[in-house]
Amino acid sequence: MRVEQATSPGDTARPNEDWAGVALPAAGEGGALVMLDGVTPPTGEDGCVHGVPWFTARLGGALAELSGSRRDMTLAQVLARSIGRTADAHRDTCDLSHPRTPQATVVLARWGRETVEHLVLSDSTLLLESPDGAVRAVLDDRLDRVPREVLRSVAATDALRNAEGGFFTAAADPSVAERAVTGRTPAAEVRSLLALTDGATRWVEVFREGGWADCLALVRKSGPQELIDRVRAAESADPDRTAFRRGKTSDDATVTYVEL
Repeated sequence: MRVEQATSPGDTARPNEDWAGVALPAAGEGGALVMLDGVTPPTGEDGCVHGVPWFTARLGGALAELSGSRRDMTLAQVLARSIGRTADAHRDTCDLSHPRTPQATVVLARWGRETVEHLVLSDSTLLLESPDGAVRAVLDDRLDRVPREVLRSVAATDALRNAEGGFFTAAADPSVAERAVTGRTPAAEVRSLLALTDGATRWVEVFREGGWADCLALVRKSGPQELIDRVRAAESADPDRTAFRRGKTSDDATVTYVEL
């Protein structure tokens, strides 16, 4: 098995709000992948005294533990339990009802001898490659359906956050796990997995340097850091965001590659 990871903050003056981990196979039961992209809140109150990095570390740790140890639970159940556990850790000190309470996008994958399970919530991406080289992208595109002009308004975005007709992230309500994109694939049909936060998917979705299959081939050949380096080069070439429209000049970028 081959596992490679790389991460880079979008702004060195701010903490990296991504979180990623891989639990390697144990006792023949298979492994698990966890990736979170913490949602950077707009300037202002969010009701929490801890901050996004604290939240992603807590949630990521719970997800890694439960996805690896509780194979009797579905990934959606793992996510729900982990959200609940994380919420309980700061329920007494923070206002979890605030629409901008710390939250994150989620990618989960778990594999065993027979099956590869997956879960995606919000705008991070999971790629599954088959033995013949075909690449399938697992996407939750609800945020992409929200008009850009709406997202420029904090109030309008708050109204759509974890709401019908809007988009969903892992925050404080365990029931959001039911909104995730989930599925199962026979293990014989999956050769590798590639998880990407949206700072890394810019290579495909913003800068149009290649498709999903090209992205996976690049990481297999040159490693996750090469993909991030190419994203950073494209961002640096367009610092004013005039050629390629995007919310931030640079964003936290994390890549995890697993060859089964």
